Amino acid sequence: MAKQVTTVSEEGYSATNEIRDFETTIDANGEDAPDTLEALLAAYGSCYVPALRVGAQQRDAGDLGKIEIDITGDLNDDDKLESVQFDIRVEGDVDEDTGEEVIERAFELCKVHDALKDSLHAETSFEGDAV
Repeated sequence: MAKQVTTVSEEGYSATNEIRDFETTIDANGEDAPDTLEALLAAYGSCYVPALRVGAQQRDAGDLGKIEIDITGDLNDDDKLESVQFDIRVEGDVDEDTGEEVIERAFELCKVHDALKDSLHAETSFEGDAV
């Protein structure tokens, strides 16, 4: 199985992403749409939410109810992502120790977290005069 996304940029630094029957726009400058790092942080948080729910079930924490995650991505002097902070709030009554177990399990389950590893590097091909 593979996931397929087509990214198209007619000009400038904005790109449209075709994902199945969906379309999203990301603007590297952040002027017309979320920028690339904001999109990455949103994908990370969106993946972490279901991982938290499954982790809570697996660690007997019950239903978490509403989940809110404030995600902060700190940038280095080159405007590259240096660190990520999740501030997680849930509606469910979960004690601190169980919450830590749920958090650790969610990191094990989160596919975006797994993809943010040094060993993952895009294999590429390049074709000029092709579009």
